[in-house]
Amino acid sequence: MLERNEQAKQRWGGAHKSIDTWLHARQDLLIEYFKLAGLPPYERESQALPALADVRNFCSMLMDYISAGHFEIYDHIIESTDKAPQSTRDIANELFPLISDTTEIALDFNDRYSERDERSDLKNFDRELSSLGEALELRMEFEDRLLAALDQHELLVVVNESQ
Repeated sequence: MLERNEQAKQRWGGAHKSIDTWLHARQDLLIEYFKLAGLPPYERESQALPALADVRNFCSMLMDYISAGHFEIYDHIIESTDKAPQSTRDIANELFPLISDTTEIALDFNDRYSERDERSDLKNFDRELSSLGEALELRMEFEDRLLAALDQHELLVVVNESQ
């Protein structure tokens, strides 16, 4: 996932300030995800769960990332697809519902874990974090496909010029 994000930053970085900010937030979110999950290079004790403060911080970052996508980036994409060939509009129409499905998974995770206290039961945390990770990976694939479709027709530059 981190490699995918790095490739996205290299490919679309500089196309638009909000895309740059969003890709940076995506990277920060992924790093926090790797830390919570104990994935290399971040390790945690095998049986230990992350601190609740770390979980809350991650949930906050997750909501910021999801919100930025829906209320900034996707708005630009929708505006750009008006100028795009039908094939690009078809891709957007195919992918937006799939992205929305991943949003629901992220919102459910946030609802479950953002307000937990020290007494909360976290026995399903690792399983649900793993499911969220799979959803985030799909989401990023879908987002990158949208950006690639716009980039193919040089529509990311048009978005930049209008801002």
